[in-house]
Amino acid sequence: MSARMPVLFVSHGSPMVMLDDAQGEPYRQWARQLPRPRAVLVFSAHWETPGLSLGETDKHAELIYDFYGFPDELYEVQYPAPGAPWLAQQVMELLPDEPMRATRRGLDHGVYVPFLHLWPEADVPILQISLPQSFSAKDLFELGKRLAPLRDQGVMIIGAGALTHNLRAWNPRHEGGAEPWAVAFDEWVAATVGSADWQRLFDWQALAPHAQFNHPTAEHFLPLLIAAGAGAGDKVTFPMTGFQYGIFSQRSVQFG
Repeated sequence: MSARMPVLFVSHGSPMVMLDDAQGEPYRQWARQLPRPRAVLVFSAHWETPGLSLGETDKHAELIYDFYGFPDELYEVQYPAPGAPWLAQQVMELLPDEPMRATRRGLDHGVYVPFLHLWPEADVPILQISLPQSFSAKDLFELGKRLAPLRDQGVMIIGAGALTHNLRAWNPRHEGGAEPWAVAFDEWVAATVGSADWQRLFDWQALAPHAQFNHPTAEHFLPLLIAAGAGAGDKVTFPMTGFQYGIFSQRSVQFG
């Protein structure tokens, strides 16, 4: 495969997106513009470990339903994508100095919620890697850079999270436009990533407007740093934008 794969930061959305055609359509439109990857290497906001851990490398026969209080049918969704043991080996060769724990952990909803619309046939091999809690923002960016050679082997590197994520501010009966504090943060990130001002991005918690309110905890933002490192130097586009419930940015990023 000669074409270099793009890198994505995907706003994974609510679990309800799985069974909602209207909310899934932006992902399907995006997918129609993407090259077909040989495999996907994905980091999700919903799997953090002290260091790096590798997920399931066999068929993804079991999912993790890491959400609560949703309709019963969401807990019956399946996404039996193939594993990618060869990719796990490649990752270990690219990161020889990083001890990695091998697990049989299945995919979490940060992965399969958007993937159900991006690749509905569940026929693209997937390897999930945990978010390492011991890494700084710059470390995560450098991790992405170190994994970038995989793009030339047909591997699409994806960070799955959310550009804004304050569940405490969520009102399911919200009416009207997006909250100013969410819009200001979303626009700051878009401008910073669009201008490739990586040092500013590393300092997002200090520099971005309303950073702590948009992210009381940082895990949904961190996959963007890995994606930015893997895609640094490439053209930046925003295939999905907008807000859900006035506070959850749907902005997703494509590098390349």
